[in-house]
Amino acid sequence: MSDTQAVPAPRGLLPGAAAGLRRPTLRRSALPPKLRRFLSPLVLVLLWQAASMAGLIAPRTLAAPTTILASAWELTLSGELPSHLLVSLGRVLSGLGIGLSAGIALALVAGLSKLGEEIVDAPMQMLRTMPFLALVPLFILWFGIGETPKIALVALGAAFPVYLTLFSGIRGVEPKLVEAGRIFGLDRRGLIRHVILPGALPSALVGLRYALGSAWLSLVIAEQINATAGIGFLINDAREFLRTDVIVVGLLVYALLGLGADALVRLVERRALAWRPSLVKE
Repeated sequence: MSDTQAVPAPRGLLPGAAAGLRRPTLRRSALPPKLRRFLSPLVLVLLWQAASMAGLIAPRTLAAPTTILASAWELTLSGELPSHLLVSLGRVLSGLGIGLSAGIALALVAGLSKLGEEIVDAPMQMLRTMPFLALVPLFILWFGIGETPKIALVALGAAFPVYLTLFSGIRGVEPKLVEAGRIFGLDRRGLIRHVILPGALPSALVGLRYALGSAWLSLVIAEQINATAGIGFLINDAREFLRTDVIVVGLLVYALLGLGADALVRLVERRALAWRPSLVKE
């Protein structure tokens, strides 16, 4: 295919003369779209490295990318990073299990019953609007400074997104679908199982993605509470010695874990929602 495109000959010009008039067109990059997304981050990292080598960025302000990679490799080989990572993963998984269970149960109660909404929704909305950090002193007084307040904070952070999105998804199911289910003879249990819950599943999966992000953010706060292990402890310990390279390594671990969790939910979404026209078309 030619990189130029012919334009109509102006009035008064012969066809042979018009053949020389060409309009240039923009050529698309040969790189695949998935690789083009990483071009701008790569340029930023290269500029960061160049500024560090030129002395424009002091190591105490922000370590160079090469120094960060070397520190990450050293922490991995020594086993320090994997051990802290396992502790943080355990806290997140425990908090997620509690938070998702509570959020789903409360959303079902409030979404499937008017009385349940009157009982559950108002307290949940009040708790949701409270400043998250303001609850930390109370959690310390109630649960001490062990693992319980850390897991409780993660559970609290994960419960609200699931509750809100699932509740909205249940109430947003198309009434015509419910009416069609009744015409086919479905009772209330059948409607919930075959119509309402499948219809609310897309919203629930969106809530799960938000919940995973909130869980990691909550963990960052939770691991400030007298932690002796975990990625948050690693970051706090590095702060005392002005090790910006180790601090950035911990932040990158948080970011990569969040990105991996989001990719996992996307995969589940593609499988569970394969019946949606948009996904079938893709």
